[in-house]
Amino acid sequence: MVTKVILASPRGFCAGVVRAIDVVKIALDVYPHPIYVRKEIVHNPEVVKKLSEKGAIFVDGVEQVPDGETVIFSAHGVSPDVWKKARAKSLKIVDATCPLVTKVHMEAVRYARKGYTIILVGHVGHDEVIGTMGEAPQHIRLVSTIEDVEKLEVEDPEKMAYITQTTLSLEDTREIIEALRRKFPTIKGPPSEDICYATQNRQMAVKDLARLSDLILVVGAANSSNSNRLVEEAERSGAPAYLINDLSSIQEEWFEGVETLGLTSGASAPERLVQEVVTFLQARGATVEELAVTEEHVQFALPSNLLAELKEPDPLLTRERPEVVAIEDTR
Repeated sequence: MVTKVILASPRGFCAGVVRAIDVVKIALDVYPHPIYVRKEIVHNPEVVKKLSEKGAIFVDGVEQVPDGETVIFSAHGVSPDVWKKARAKSLKIVDATCPLVTKVHMEAVRYARKGYTIILVGHVGHDEVIGTMGEAPQHIRLVSTIEDVEKLEVEDPEKMAYITQTTLSLEDTREIIEALRRKFPTIKGPPSEDICYATQNRQMAVKDLARLSDLILVVGAANSSNSNRLVEEAERSGAPAYLINDLSSIQEEWFEGVETLGLTSGASAPERLVQEVVTFLQARGATVEELAVTEEHVQFALPSNLLAELKEPDPLLTRERPEVVAIEDTR
């Protein structure tokens, strides 16, 4: 029987997700409808459902957007080819790409211009990876495991660089980068780590949570990379863990022999879904406490073309704090 719930902090929405959701909400207010969004704005069905109810139309590609209409690019970023297709259809583009993803894109461009073979550490088929590889497809090679590194063959081992998907496991990424450096001692890396601050913070919190919990539940979507990595980190730290989309995903047998339950959520999971689980367990007699590992104070500015449409911009939406490096793709 679960007698105590420990909530990890930080958890849930990161600054990039907050920005992306704000972009859609504000666009729905200031631009003529319809407003189209390419792909899921963030990887969470609850978020997509709520924005759809407000009027956003989600599509798989810009080909589905009528000429001249408004399209929003998701937080995961897109390739230059998508920009080209959107412009060919005279679409009004609002780019909700997370600035930390844009940073990785710009690193890829910088290395490609210098003629480097670029090793992208990431997961096949993830939207962020697809967008990043599109920046320099002739230069980028994707690796997901140490085995992939061992199989790598390149023309010039002395002219290589690596970049990473922002939502990976810190541990797995470290091991893969170490393998790259062993095989290619002169390989270059980005000036700072590409794994985003929110991914790092949530993984560190779940590691601490694992030491105190008999079981960990991670609220997040099945296609959310950072949520899946939280499950992996919990298990790596010694606690069994399950990924749940919401309260309805919980199976009663999971609680057998469990007294202390750890609870966290991925960077695209709404806090409301976490609180539904808390309320459910409180009704069964569990107490609740919070495990605070670090505080987050990061905010990202809105896209400049969207800001220009606001008659009286809300300073809370436009302010950038010192922790943030302002990066905007000006394509």
